[in-house]
Amino acid sequence: MLFYPISHYNVDIASSYVETGDSGIALIASGATANLSMDWWYSYSSWLFDISDNGDASIQVEGMEVGVTLALNGQEGTLKLSVLECGCYVKDISIKLDGGASWLYQGLVDAFEGQIVSAVEDNISKKIREGIMKLDSLLQSLPKQITLDDIAALNVTFVGNPVLSNSSIEFQINGLFMAPNDDFASRLYNKGSLHPVPFNAPAKMVEISLHENVFSSVALVFFNANYMQWVINKTPDQSLMNTAGWKYIVPQLYKQYPNEDMELNISVSSPPIMTVVNNGINITVYSDVTISVMDADEVIPVACISLEIHASCSPDILINKLAGTVKLNHVTAYLKWSKIGNLHMHLVQAILSTILKTVVVPYVNLHLWKGLPLPLPHGFTLHNSEVVSINSRLTIFSDVAIAERSPTSLCIWWLNMLAMKSEEWKR
Repeated sequence: MLFYPISHYNVDIASSYVETGDSGIALIASGATANLSMDWWYSYSSWLFDISDNGDASIQVEGMEVGVTLALNGQEGTLKLSVLECGCYVKDISIKLDGGASWLYQGLVDAFEGQIVSAVEDNISKKIREGIMKLDSLLQSLPKQITLDDIAALNVTFVGNPVLSNSSIEFQINGLFMAPNDDFASRLYNKGSLHPVPFNAPAKMVEISLHENVFSSVALVFFNANYMQWVINKTPDQSLMNTAGWKYIVPQLYKQYPNEDMELNISVSSPPIMTVVNNGINITVYSDVTISVMDADEVIPVACISLEIHASCSPDILINKLAGTVKLNHVTAYLKWSKIGNLHMHLVQAILSTILKTVVVPYVNLHLWKGLPLPLPHGFTLHNSEVVSINSRLTIFSDVAIAERSPTSLCIWWLNMLAMKSEEWKR
């Protein structure tokens, strides 16, 4: 009697547990039951007569134990998943033959039970290996960039090998922003290991730690793309955009250009300096402000002021993006050159500070609330997130949920489930 192609209807797992460590990821499932089917064929031949018959069989498997040990390594910016060991043990099996003269052969099944059990165990082990290969293929297909817009993209290539402990799996990615298909910002990458999690860190499923160089790379990309220049000719207090509004601040300006409209050309002179501190991000910006008069159709520069701007940013999570709000803390103004005589810099500084607060800062905040993408696989969403900033790193502690069951999300969900132990994940 021969049995061939085994098909799985469903498998139910009573309990499972995961162990992670230096040797890899071990997943053990116990108390599993499975419903399977297979075809059978019987043939007997002698000089008197020939007998052949066939049909199908339904199989109920009880008390099945399944174990698999996986290796997870970095490979050219992606993750490589491979099987180190895989095994299956079947405690009890029940076989019912159908078709043909199955009633006649049912008694012979016991003689082949060991053969059938071995076939089931081998088949399940084979299916597990095939499933791991599919997961590995999906990991290889994960994107290496997340495009922010036509100016910047996030480099999400994996760096080094994952670090496995008995309660977490830690991945490191490049994490820097760059111009699409470019890597000029890679020199900012910090290859050091992550700082230990604070002892009072929130107990969440995932931890995403961002070095301050990530924010510096964003600033560098937009600075190099000449997106840190603004021409201002309208403000909430429009009198500031007419020389009459400066009559008592810069008398010479009003004397030379009475009642003329003005504009301010603000140009950041170097990439902003971003520093992660306790409870937020400190920002230092050096810029030049050219004050010009609109005389008929001509724009006439009359003075240039250098500014040292100190601001702070309060980060927040907006769905799966890191957003924030900038607050202007202090502005120091220096006269760079002037065609309208000496200026009362403390008065000019006060006016420019007002314009920054009422025009530039709201504009920046509008863009910041669009958010920067976090390195999460497609199909996942963060919830109950908390943000902690310390030791030059901004860390997000969050629970996660599957928002969309795409193949990639299921793949990563499965890997995360392997890492889950005592409600702690680390990434």
